[in-house]
Amino acid sequence: MGAIVGGIILLILGAIVRFALEIDLPGLESGTLGTILMVGGAVLFVVGLLLMLKSRKTVVNSQSAPGHSVSERRDPPPTV
Repeated sequence: MGAIVGGIILLILGAIVRFALEIDLPGLESGTLGTILMVGGAVLFVVGLLLMLKSRKTVVNSQSAPGHSVSERRDPPPTV
């Protein structure tokens, strides 16, 4: 969840730097810095989503004996 929030924050900061601020850094324009922050935020957001979806897998165990069938479904514990 932290990567998703971090990606959103980087996207917002990048958009502010790109479209609303004029920062004078030697060798780097404010538009370029904003674009770098927005791309980094988008990548971090997507990685966070992929990690969240990967951790939501369900484990199913099935056992069968003659005349009996047992099925167990477990969701993994939530990560902090």
